[in-house]
Amino acid sequence: IMRHDWRLMGRTSLLMFPIYGCGALLGPIGKWIDDWLNPGKSLSVKKSDLAVRHGMLYMVLIFVAEYASGAWLRSRGMCPWDYTGRSTNIDGLIRLDFAPLWFATGLLFEQITKKKGG
Repeated sequence: IMRHDWRLMGRTSLLMFPIYGCGALLGPIGKWIDDWLNPGKSLSVKKSDLAVRHGMLYMVLIFVAEYASGAWLRSRGMCPWDYTGRSTNIDGLIRLDFAPLWFATGLLFEQITKKKGG
């Protein structure tokens, strides 16, 4: 868009596919946390409160996964991203200003991977 190229062509690394695929684990992890917090009981939490809790959990999990996978890839000279120079970066591996994006992305992945009727 910045180049006024409306084909919206991009590039990515094949290394990113398994990293992105880990997003499918977010919903089950959220359910496991809910069961751990209230064993044997259905949660009596408002849906909006549950969404905030899940969104925060997913945001943290995405940051941890991004940092860990980036550190591992960087140690092998293969990390396809580097946020060095951005004001909110941590070790060039994550950007804290992405927090709202990861919050929403986690909730989106939860909806995509949710079983029908559940």
